[in-house]
Amino acid sequence: MSEAKRAGDVPEMIDIEAGKNYAWCSCGMSENQPWCNGAHQSTEMTPFVFKLEEGKKVAMCMCKQTSNPPYCDGSHAK
Repeated sequence: MSEAKRAGDVPEMIDIEAGKNYAWCSCGMSENQPWCNGAHQSTEMTPFVFKLEEGKKVAMCMCKQTSNPPYCDGSHAK
């Protein structure tokens, strides 16, 4: 698998805590969207790990087509 599975058609609004590591699912196969659960292990894909310095609500990409991972950039509407 070299192309991500679409996990949703709209972004998921999530409250992100400051200083905490997150692993966004980039393959779309996780049962715990938008977070990685290791389902990518049968693919060439890896999760996108990130941490914010300040907590805030963000729009997480669910279509897995964003060019600004892990955030929604409107690709789901294209």
